[in-house]
Amino acid sequence: QVQLVESGGGLVQAGGSLRLSCAASGRTFSSYAMGWFRQAPGKAREFVAAISRSGVSTYYADSVKGRFTISRDNAKNTVYLQVNSLKPEDTAVYYCAARLLIYSDNGELYPYWGQGTQVTVSS
Repeated sequence: QVQLVESGGGLVQAGGSLRLSCAASGRTFSSYAMGWFRQAPGKAREFVAAISRSGVSTYYADSVKGRFTISRDNAKNTVYLQVNSLKPEDTAVYYCAARLLIYSDNGELYPYWGQGTQVTVSS
């Protein structure tokens, strides 16, 4: 089992940047593929990005490709989401999630979730 804690959210102007972090407990972090998802008020949760266990492979939603970068440091049990060129429509609660072995863009396949961190982008 793994426990996840996100941090790094905040209020930023359009065009700004943030780095979100997700710290994982446990000694088997490298066994988990990781994903970032977000949910805006009144909208369904949506996939943002995912990364393989080693960090070699990544996958992005079209809406964030070229602006967001997912990475991980297995020695620190942490996954990151660098968010650049933020837009008001990026405003949401951002969640990290973990699942064993293979990443997915389907949130239903992730059994472990953090509590979320709020990102608000002002125009």
